[in-house]
Amino acid sequence: MHAFDVLGDPVRRRILEVLAGGQRSSGEVSEVIQQEFGISQPAVSQHLKVLREHGFASVRPEGTRRLYAVRHEPLRDVDEWLGRFRRFWTPPLMALETELARGRRRATQTPNEENGP
Repeated sequence: MHAFDVLGDPVRRRILEVLAGGQRSSGEVSEVIQQEFGISQPAVSQHLKVLREHGFASVRPEGTRRLYAVRHEPLRDVDEWLGRFRRFWTPPLMALETELARGRRRATQTPNEENGP
């Protein structure tokens, strides 16, 4: 399964978002996902298994709990692949930031400053 096949599922993306906030037990992850997506605990477990098997999440036992965490390596690979395309959105975003900054400067100028000396 390709990384984008793994990340193409909204449930798995949301699980990664939850895990990005820090290590979570499978029960904590299941509770959030069940509430938001209305799926069963076994279905959440399947998504966790896919993330684990494809290297996006790690799991370690702690007593009776299984603690999950994000693994950064596959995300770095995705970021590197996306890097080839970043030029398509970076210049427009930089232009937008420039326009926003100009608008903020205009909004804070007094009427005399706008007309110049």
